[in-house]
Amino acid sequence: MDLLLPGEGLIIWQAVVFLGLFFLLARFAWKPILSSLKEREQSIQQALDSAEQAKKEMANLKADNEKLLREAREERDKILKEAREAANRLHDQAQADAKKTSDKIIEDARAVIQTEKNAALRDVKAQVAAFSLEVAEKLIRKNLADDKAQKDLAETYIKELKLN
Repeated sequence: MDLLLPGEGLIIWQAVVFLGLFFLLARFAWKPILSSLKEREQSIQQALDSAEQAKKEMANLKADNEKLLREAREERDKILKEAREAANRLHDQAQADAKKTSDKIIEDARAVIQTEKNAALRDVKAQVAAFSLEVAEKLIRKNLADDKAQKDLAETYIKELKLN
C-alpha cells in the first residue's frame, strides 16, 4: 500500500511548487492571457457584427435588386404594350390608306370606263345615224322614183296626221 500513497514531503513540495508557479503565472502571464482572450473575444464579436451587417446589406441589396428587376419587367411590359399598340395603329393606318388608294383607283377607273363608254356610244350613234340616213336615202330614192309612189306616200302621211 505504500506504493499507492505519496509521501508527506512530496505533497508539501508539490504544493510549494504549485503555489510558486501559480503566483508567477498570476503575476506575469494571467493579465496577458486574459487581455489576449478579451481581444480575441472582441475580434470574434466584431467579425460576427460585420457578418450580421453584411447579411443585412446583402438582404437590402437583394431587395433592391428585386425591386429593380420588377421595375425593369414593368418597363419592358409597358414598352412592349406601346410597341404593339403602335404596330396596330400603323397596320390600321396602312389598311386605311390602302383602302383609300384602292377606292380612288377604282373610282378613277370607273370614270375612265364611263368616259370611254360615252365616247363609244357617241361614235356608235353617229355611225348608226349615218347608216340610217344612207339607208333612208336609198329607200326614198327607190320608193319615190315614180309619181304614183310619191302620191301614195303623201296620202299615207295625211291619213296618219289625222289619226294622231
